[in-house]
Amino acid sequence: MNDLAGKHIVLGLSGGIACYKAAELCRALIKEGATVQVVMTEAAEQFITPVTMQALSNRPVYGSQWDSREPNNMPHINLSREADAILIAPCSADFMAKLLHGRADDLLSLMCLARPIGKVPLLLAPAMNREMWAHPATQRNMKQLDADGAHILGVGTGFQACGETGDGRMLEPPELLEDLVAFFQPKRLAGKRVLITAGPTFEAIDPVRGITNLSSGKMGFAIARAAREAGAQVTLVAGPVSLATPRGVTRIDVRSARDMMAATQPEAEGADVFIATAAVADWRPATASEHKIKKDGSGQAPALAFTENPDILATVAQSARAKSGALFCVGFAAESQDLAANAQAKRLRKGVPLLVGNIGPATFGAEDNALLVIDDQGSFEMPRAPKLQLARALVAQIANHL
Repeated sequence: MNDLAGKHIVLGLSGGIACYKAAELCRALIKEGATVQVVMTEAAEQFITPVTMQALSNRPVYGSQWDSREPNNMPHINLSREADAILIAPCSADFMAKLLHGRADDLLSLMCLARPIGKVPLLLAPAMNREMWAHPATQRNMKQLDADGAHILGVGTGFQACGETGDGRMLEPPELLEDLVAFFQPKRLAGKRVLITAGPTFEAIDPVRGITNLSSGKMGFAIARAAREAGAQVTLVAGPVSLATPRGVTRIDVRSARDMMAATQPEAEGADVFIATAAVADWRPATASEHKIKKDGSGQAPALAFTENPDILATVAQSARAKSGALFCVGFAAESQDLAANAQAKRLRKGVPLLVGNIGPATFGAEDNALLVIDDQGSFEMPRAPKLQLARALVAQIANHL
């Protein structure tokens, strides 16, 4: 999607084994449309060569404040003024301490000190041993850097190069890329709490069979990511899907429609926005067999009785109206025909201010979609586009309604 098109990122590398991840990160940033200027400390060059980073960034790598390639011999000024953001990845414990105290004894720290505060953001991806990360000095440094305006992207947990396991690993390149893209998105939902349901439900017939649908959950997960990018605190109630949880999103996994209702209702109590993208089964078997239903040789299919599932969207919307709350509810409708008429009828029946329609099942599992957005003022189309792009546009529409 080229989410970083037009952005100039200074990628700083301090000393640490996680420098090997910086190569993949550099490539990922460029694939998203950014230009990348790499600046390395002397310690970083012990782990990865400037030649490697130059080949990946297609730009000369800087490592010395005395670099004569700059006509004025001031790379710390020139490089920082050109940047839309400075990302230090990896950011070692030593480099965090250096930033905290305003030391400037190499090009990278000098550039960070010289950056125009308020114009060029500084993002830090810490990387260190678990004991170093947990040390009170490191934690104090991190809190003060955050107070000083730096953006700490957090750390991962897992196996470390020293052989120990715990917190302190540098986040993986896809995670850092997602965080950087999110950083540049408008914070239209800052301070809001957003609840989203996504994916299908599964209604058991017996221990191995059930009723479900083709929903992949991709649209709901894209909306969860877009809402988090917009600054919201996001909770995602997900049916049985195999999708990675968007960064910074709290996920609750459920299976059936009743499970989804049980998880959604208490979460809705504290939410500002509820977006019901899940494709919830309308009916379920009245009773599920304890054991697998086997053929009996008669050629007759088993007789199944069905009962209606709870209507999650209508129930949550009705509860919000009864309490005169400020919960803004958004419904989704997947229709196979007469999209506009069926979606509008569903909006009125559910009693929600905004409903989004799409033609299913053609869009299920696809990476793109086209949406029809309906509210009290009428309707308009969102032309076919990647689902994340549509999710961001929909989040902007929801923000306008709040």
